[in-house]
Parts: sequence; structure tokens; C-alpha cells
Amino acid sequence: MSFSAAAGNVAPTVIHTDTQGLVHGDFKLPVADGSIAAYYAAPEGRRDLPIVLVVQEIFGVHEHIKDICRRVAKAGYLAVAANLYERQGDASVYTDIPKLIAELVSKVPDEQVFADLDASVAWAAQNGGDARRVAVTGFCWGGRLTWMYAAHNPNVRAAVAWYGKLSVGHGPLIKRFAYDVVNELHGPVLGLYGAKDASIPVADIETMKAKLANGNAAAKQSEFVVYPDADHAFMADYRASYKPEAAKDGWKRMVEWFQRYL
Repeated sequence: MSFSAAAGNVAPTVIHTDTQGLVHGDFKLPVADGSIAAYYAAPEGRRDLPIVLVVQEIFGVHEHIKDICRRVAKAGYLAVAANLYERQGDASVYTDIPKLIAELVSKVPDEQVFADLDASVAWAAQNGGDARRVAVTGFCWGGRLTWMYAAHNPNVRAAVAWYGKLSVGHGPLIKRFAYDVVNELHGPVLGLYGAKDASIPVADIETMKAKLANGNAAAKQSEFVVYPDADHAFMADYRASYKPEAAKDGWKRMVEWFQRYL
């Protein structure tokens, strides 16, 4: 199993989801300027599946994100995770998080991500998915993009953001933030956050709650769950930050959210 070096030592709690009953694998995703690497997983023999876009952490599409796709597929969805940094570089070779952010993450514009996620939906629709029923979930960097893509694609019916930044982004290319799109959300967002996450103050969450309460219909349906003992990356079972109770509860809530809105 391959993990990003910058994420640190792999914890003994790492989860590996088997592929029994699934079709899955790496593939080349057609995009506007060629193709990028991607991974998919889906229940075997099923068609017209709701599509779940899985948006990577800052570490790219490594084994943990692929495993998330398999877990989503086991829940009955067609999951797709595209390597959204490929044009900028290879996240897996970095050993230092600040350098990874400065040299790679900060150079990825939202517009590129939106186009690649649109391409992911188009591919999924040609491979057993229903493009009218789209959900998105993401972690860390991908958590912020979850909010943003829920405001971009009119077919997004549900979104689950895991500890994504609300009031800022990663780098100078980012001009809009989750705060700015509450009146543009197409589907309700479930925000799963940790109270001990210094990178996303609880005050930011309270501000976002107030904005959502005064937003459009999807914003008003959106909810937050803040886990009092959890830090950033509490879902990352391959890292020391993993909090099993919060992770399991968040996953259960995510699946229920998708079932409700998809």
C-alpha cells in the first residue's frame, strides 16, 4: 500500500477495505487538456448508481483515498477520485508538508479542480453512474473543495466536508472561500469537524452556521457536527491524528446523508 511520505509514518490503525463484490481500479480520466490519473470503485453488476466524488487531502490520491472509494462503493455508490494535482507535480514524493503546500498545492486553481471534477462526473455517467445524482465528499484540502463544488455543479444533491477550511484557502490563487458560496449551494452540506483543530477555529464554524441559516434552501438544510476530542484529520486512519469514535460516527452520518438526499 502506497501512502504519501509527507503524511508521516503510517499508523498501525490503517484500514484496508477488500474488493469483494466490487469493480475498481486505476484509470486515465479524460480531461480538457488530455488525461489525468484517477481511481474508481463501484458495486459489481450495478447500473444507474449515484455518483460520489472523493476529493483528496493535500497528499493526493494515495492508498487512503482509494480505500475511501472502496468503502463508498460498498455502501452502494460509484466512487471516483481524480488526481487533481497531476499538472502541478507529484504529491507522493514530498516529505515536508510546508514545501508540498508551497510548491504544489498553492498552485492549483479552483477552476482546474471544478473542470476535473466535472470530467469525473462525465466519465462516471458513461460507466454506470447517474449524472443527475451526484454527491461530493473530501478531506482537508478536499473538504474546502467539497463546499465549493457543491456550489458549482447543479446536479450535486448532497455533500460531506471533512475538516475543510471555511474562511481561507491554500495559497494566492484562491479568491473565494466556503463563506462566499452559502447562497449558491445546490445540495445541503454536512460538515464534520474537530473542536481541537487549530487550523479551523470553532469560531469559523459558528460564523459559517450563521451564514448558512441565512442562506438559500440548501444552505438552510446544511448541518455541522463538531467532535469535541477530535483534531484535524481525525478520519485519516493511517495517521496518528485518527480518532476512531469520531471517524466511525462521521462515516455513519455521511452514509445516512447520502441516503437521504440521493
